[in-house]
Amino acid sequence: MPVTEAIDLQRAAERLAACVREAGALALSMFGTPIKSWTKSGSSPVCDADIAIDRLLRERLREDGVGWLSEESTDDPARLAARYVWIVDPIDGTRAYLAGRDDWSVSAALVEDGQPRLGAVFAPVTKEFFFARRGQGAARNGEKIAVAPGESFDVGRMSGPKFLLDRVRGTPSEEAYSKIGSLALRLSRVAEGRLDAAFAGGNSRDWDLAAADLLVSEAGGAMTTLQGDGLVFNCPEVAHQVLVAAGLDRHSRLLQVFKQA
Repeated sequence: MPVTEAIDLQRAAERLAACVREAGALALSMFGTPIKSWTKSGSSPVCDADIAIDRLLRERLREDGVGWLSEESTDDPARLAARYVWIVDPIDGTRAYLAGRDDWSVSAALVEDGQPRLGAVFAPVTKEFFFARRGQGAARNGEKIAVAPGESFDVGRMSGPKFLLDRVRGTPSEEAYSKIGSLALRLSRVAEGRLDAAFAGGNSRDWDLAAADLLVSEAGGAMTTLQGDGLVFNCPEVAHQVLVAAGLDRHSRLLQVFKQA
């Protein structure tokens, strides 16, 4: 039966942090080793590490009455009736992982009634652990973080698909821009203020976004569609539109830019 009463969020937060760190350690132990990889639907890569980490997180996090949604698990429609749902991406940025780069992460969130209450994003190679709890702020490695203030545009401090960055510039450009393979990590860079803004190109899923959405909002920013609509998770359709994340003032200005484009 789905859980209807409130769960112990402090206990859940402690378990989430421990599990995501353990998952990151497992991913790192397989990183750079000869592992099997293949392509699933939509030309998205998957590898043995994705499956192993998904299994570990399921074993550590799943509990009776709490739903489960993971990129690497068969979707169980029972999640739609659950008040609480774990939303997980075992390796966000599998291409980066397989290429031996450091811009991949483990991402997991606890969602209640469609909104994230707890979120963790862990980049094991760079040893960056991002964590947020609704109403208690966001942190990286235990230190509080905040979005970059202001509303000015510096595309060199933004990351996302080129076609969106060109719309911010107002003209196509061959200028280099920040590429971050993990969308969850890209958005976490906004939460910590290293990026002014980040975009998702319109094919992201709940598991890419749920933890990072909470990190951005708890760090003083916002992530919405280009129409300004917030995100709701654990719906029958888990794909999302083009999204923009930034500090509140810059976010408002970016929405105006896209409205006028």
